[in-house]
Amino acid sequence: MFFLFILFFSTLISISSNSWFGCWMGLEINLISFIPLISNSNNIMATEASLKYFLTQSIASMNFLFMILLKMLLLKSSFYLNNFISIMINSTLLMKMGSAPFHFWFPNIIEGLSWFNAFILMTWQKISPMILLSYYFNKNFIILIMIFNSIIGALGGLNQTSLRKMMAFSSINNLGWMLAAIMISEKMWMLYFIMYSFLVKIMCLMFYKFNLFFINQMFIMNMNPMMKIFLMINLLSLGGLPPFIGFFPKWMIINFLLMNKFFMVAFIFIMMSLILLFFYLRIVFSSIMFNYLKLKWLKILSKNNMSMYFMNLFNFISIAGILLSTFFFY
Repeated sequence: MFFLFILFFSTLISISSNSWFGCWMGLEINLISFIPLISNSNNIMATEASLKYFLTQSIASMNFLFMILLKMLLLKSSFYLNNFISIMINSTLLMKMGSAPFHFWFPNIIEGLSWFNAFILMTWQKISPMILLSYYFNKNFIILIMIFNSIIGALGGLNQTSLRKMMAFSSINNLGWMLAAIMISEKMWMLYFIMYSFLVKIMCLMFYKFNLFFINQMFIMNMNPMMKIFLMINLLSLGGLPPFIGFFPKWMIINFLLMNKFFMVAFIFIMMSLILLFFYLRIVFSSIMFNYLKLKWLKILSKNNMSMYFMNLFNFISIAGILLSTFFFY
């Protein structure tokens, strides 16, 4: 509880600070409060993940601090040097949120986390670097990174068997969309981020409840058929398939991209979403098509369970959102 509280506040410190040094301090407190949450002395994977996370984030922080000091020293610098410094500051922030091409730590670390920690890493930990990026970004560089994110997020998830790694690559893909959103406006980014967090929350809650970590566990799951349908709808929604709620913010971003004549970027985004939908469908097909008689590895679910109630509520909101997204633009 204590560390979650600090985690929450450090992000607020970071995004409400009026100096780069304050932003850096917020990021550091954030890192220090997240490490105890993920490390677990009984689990080697979690310990390894916390160490890797600490190393990558501290490298990014050091570079960030170095670059903001350089920026202060060289206030009257040339155009090229300014460009270089802005690209470097952007790179450190991108590394902090696990964006491609600095994404190599992200799937590795998520593999060692529990579903709750994975949820925090995929959503909350992206807030402060994103907001800081919106203060000072190099437009052409970010457009390149957006395309990178989209492609790597889609292709990286294709040969994964681990659900956590799949969610990590889908997160990298969604980061491309989020960068597009933050270049449009902060409100657009907030809408996209809230929708994305909502869907990731449902997915992590369901995977946690049914104790799922790998695709092959899906073959052996005898869930309630309704749960399987919910799983399918939410995954398709996360991929951004039209009538579902997850399509709605993506639609708005595509709209803005087309209005601003970024036709190639929009084309790449849409094509990569198809690959993303392909590997989501692979998860869903494996859970729907097969039906085992023997049950294995199932946390016994009681009907009056509070988290089941929440899961059903979230699923209901997600499905009711279909109506919203259909009527909204007309």
